[in-house]
Amino acid sequence: MTTAQLPRAQPRIVIIGAGMAGILTAIKLREAGYEDYVIYEKSDRVGGTWRDNTYPGIACDVPAHLYTYSFEPNPSWSQTFAPGPEIHAYFERIAQKYGVTQSIRFNESVPHCEFKAGRWQLRTSLGRADVADFVIAATGVLHHPHTAAIHGLETFAGACFHSATWDHSVPLAGQRVGVIGTGSTAIQITSALAHRVARYDLFQRTAQWIMPIENVPYSEAEKAEFADNPAKLAALKVEVNGYFQHFSNAVIDAESAEMKEIEDACLANLESQVHDPVLREQLRPDYRAGCKRLIFSADFYAAIQQPNAHLITAGIAGIEPGGVRTSEGELRELDVLVIATGFRADSFIRPTTVLGRDGKNLDDVWAEAPAAYLSISIPEFPNFFMLNGPNGPVGNFSLIQIAEAQVAYILQLLEEVRGGRCREISANAQVSAAFEQTRQTAVRKSIWSTGCKSWYLDKNGVPASWPWSRSAFFEAMAQPNLDSFDRVG
Repeated sequence: MTTAQLPRAQPRIVIIGAGMAGILTAIKLREAGYEDYVIYEKSDRVGGTWRDNTYPGIACDVPAHLYTYSFEPNPSWSQTFAPGPEIHAYFERIAQKYGVTQSIRFNESVPHCEFKAGRWQLRTSLGRADVADFVIAATGVLHHPHTAAIHGLETFAGACFHSATWDHSVPLAGQRVGVIGTGSTAIQITSALAHRVARYDLFQRTAQWIMPIENVPYSEAEKAEFADNPAKLAALKVEVNGYFQHFSNAVIDAESAEMKEIEDACLANLESQVHDPVLREQLRPDYRAGCKRLIFSADFYAAIQQPNAHLITAGIAGIEPGGVRTSEGELRELDVLVIATGFRADSFIRPTTVLGRDGKNLDDVWAEAPAAYLSISIPEFPNFFMLNGPNGPVGNFSLIQIAEAQVAYILQLLEEVRGGRCREISANAQVSAAFEQTRQTAVRKSIWSTGCKSWYLDKNGVPASWPWSRSAFFEAMAQPNLDSFDRVG
């Protein structure tokens, strides 16, 4: 290694995205002694999905005390499943407390990254040129809204918007509101709005299994005790983690006893809570519980049974100025139309153009389906790492727990370069291919492979998820097997 090739004592690191994972990365880099880093954030505030999504009823479907940085417990969560505004405020507070915001360039995205002459050459949306030794993509999973192609949508005369870009200037009281979609977002909106509007129409293409939950509010006394007694808060987290681990272990084995328990609970919820037999059958899915992302709700069934609420199961023929025309010829007249048809879950860092060694384009590498070794590293894209990337355990773990383990893993890879043992590091192609083949074989045993359509599936119908246990994931993240990586220099 020549003098010119010696690693810099302070390598330049670019983080893309200032959501949960980007904030975490900046904090952990500083702890590890890295000082030359910057975060590029496309918006004007931190928070990622919790900044962007502000629809009525938004909440996390992971218990709040698990959806919390391990080093920053929050005794002040208001309830078991925290509402979105509280989560966003938490991330803003942590970013301020750790000085992360001073390293963020807001309103500046990164449309182009190219690995050239041993470093990453970046171009930002403001025309800025930057050069980095490492790029860490913390761009999230659900951040590119997907609007279903519906004939005539642009002709609707009332207020119309995607759930991820909610227009809070639009009055809802006394209005006829329609929501297209029945994913987690639409279910939460239904619970929040059905009783507040004159008429509520939920347009359902696919019924969803609903897992009953108890969203228990924490009293002021309990929150004070959590603050005064960290051991009590830690014990609660261990207890909640046990329940969540039960679910995580269930979904990776469709024939497990744990999965049977979950299916029985969902079925009992439907049978006991929906009283009209016709509506009950309309709400009964024709696939197994958990095949799609399981929806947790304490009150959806009660909300859709409100006298002013209507479940529309006929297909949508098109949108007209006055409302939604169903395939049965009925015009459902509306004042407000909400599109809750989800996100493009396979986008990850895209639409950013990422060119690796010798100009290899990530779009070409991912032409069949996005993939990354352990969801972190891609062959021939040296010193480029992803958080919550392809094939990770997004469907069955807390994303914060995932990201914390992945950041610790990435820091060990960075140390190989900072310690002078190499200049470039990326997953080996053969190891990555073998890992992906093993993953695709294992995932066939999971509940996601039992015959439904979901955003977990790639275009070939293969679930793009981690198919093994939680303990297997954290063991894999504990320490990199350096033989699985190509190291140059």
